[in-house]
Amino acid sequence: MPIYEYECQTCKKHFEYTQSIKEPKKDVCEECGGPLERLISPSGFVLKGGGWYKDLYSSSKKPESKTETKSEPSSSSSDKKKD
Repeated sequence: MPIYEYECQTCKKHFEYTQSIKEPKKDVCEECGGPLERLISPSGFVLKGGGWYKDLYSSSKKPESKTETKSEPSSSSSDKKKD
């Protein structure tokens, strides 16, 4: 459930309430009974740096292909056809 921040217009105290989106917003201060105003808080989600496009989505660069050297299995005596 989201946490909403409120500020009292009379006493200037800040309050945080865990409320459902469907619940009506708070109107009355718990301390002095004055009117409350809902505050808009900054988000805690921040993307920093240039490396978060790991799959190069939305990038003009082509991914570098990784070449692995695979050794072929050596021929064993069981692979040879016996007459």
